[in-house]
Amino acid sequence: MPHTLHETDANQGSLREAADRIRLQAQAAAADSERERRLSPELIDALRDSGLMRCGAPETLGAAQAPPAVSLECAETIARGDAATGWCVSIALTSSLLAAYLPEKGAAETFGDPRAIAAGVWAPRAKARPVDGGVVVSGRWSFCSGITHADYFFGGCVLDDGRGDKDGAPTLRAVGIPAEQLRILDTWHTSGLRATGSHDAVAEEVFVPDHRVLALDGGPLIDAPLYRFPIYGYFALSIAAAALGNARGAIDDLMDLAGHKVATGSRRTLAEKATTQAAVGQAEAALRAARAFFYSAIDDAWQAACTAETVGLDLRTGLRLAAAHAARTSAEVVRAMYDLGGGSAVYESSPLQRRFRDATTATAHLQVSPATWETTGRILLGLPTHVAQL
Repeated sequence: MPHTLHETDANQGSLREAADRIRLQAQAAAADSERERRLSPELIDALRDSGLMRCGAPETLGAAQAPPAVSLECAETIARGDAATGWCVSIALTSSLLAAYLPEKGAAETFGDPRAIAAGVWAPRAKARPVDGGVVVSGRWSFCSGITHADYFFGGCVLDDGRGDKDGAPTLRAVGIPAEQLRILDTWHTSGLRATGSHDAVAEEVFVPDHRVLALDGGPLIDAPLYRFPIYGYFALSIAAAALGNARGAIDDLMDLAGHKVATGSRRTLAEKATTQAAVGQAEAALRAARAFFYSAIDDAWQAACTAETVGLDLRTGLRLAAAHAARTSAEVVRAMYDLGGGSAVYESSPLQRRFRDATTATAHLQVSPATWETTGRILLGLPTHVAQL
C-alpha cells in the first residue's frame, strides 16, 4: 500500500475491494478481451456496478468524489490483472471529473445514472458552430479509449465564434455527446492495449445543448479539493497508474514462470539463476521507487488542493514528472521481465508478451511521452514555458 493520504471512508474502502475483485476477473478474461478488442459485457457490468467508472464525479450525484490517490490506486490494481481494463478505468474516472465543469443540468444528464460511463478525447479535433441553445459539432477524434462501452463521449472542439481570446487564440470547448449519436470507425488494430477499443469517433452535424458544453480552461464550477487538483496532471497520472499496474503484473507473471521453467540444457529453474535474481531485484527496486515518487507527488498536490485555492506550478511540475517517470520506468521493468521469459514469452499465449506490447503502447501516449521531459526541464531551468495545460 503506498504512503498516501487515504481516508478511511467506507465508500472508498468499497472501491478498493471492488478493484481487487475486478482485477481477478480482468486477468481471467484478458486473452479473450484482447482477441475481441473490447472488454466483455460481464466485465463492463462489474465495472458499472462498482462505481469506479464515475468515482471522480461529485457526491451530489451519488458518486464517490474520491481523492486522486484512491481512484488511481484502484486503476493500478485492476491493471495488475489486465492493463487494458485498468486503462479503461483510468480514462472513465478521469472523464467523470468533467461533471464538475458542467452546468448542473448537464452533470446530472451525463453522470446522474449510477452506472454511467464516459470516454473522452480533449484535444480539439472538431469544430463547434454556435446555434440557438447550443452548438452544432462536426469532426473526428482518434484514440477514443472505451468508446465501445461509453454512454457519453466528451470531445474537444474549436468554437467557431469568430472571436477567440485576447491573444487571438481560438476558443476551445469540450462537448458531451451521447455515444449513440457518433459514428464509430473500426480503426483500433494495434500491437498493444487492444481491448481498450480505442477507435476513432466521428460527429456529423450533431447538436449539443449548452448544458453539455464546458470550458476546461475556465475552471470547475464546484469548489472542492478534488476539482482544485490539476485536471491535466490527473490525466497524465491516470495513464501512469495503468502502466504501474501492468509492470507489477509483469513481475507477477515472471515469478509464476520462473518457479518451474528450466531452459534447454540446464538443470536449474529460471528462479535459481543468478542473472534472474539480479534482474528481478533491480526491477523491483525501480518499480517501487517510481511508485513511491508517483504517490508522493499526488500527496503533495492533494495537500495543497485541500488547503489552497490553487496548486502551484512546482507541484504541477512534480505531477507531470512523476507520471512520465512512472510510465516509462514501468515499460523498462516490463521489458526486463519479458527478456527473462526467453522463448516462452514470444508466444501470443504468454501474458508476458501481452504485458510487453501493452507497456510499449502506453508510452506512446502524449501525456507521458518524452516531450514531458523538455517541458518540465524548461520549467526547472526557469525558462519561459507554456503551462496552461500542465
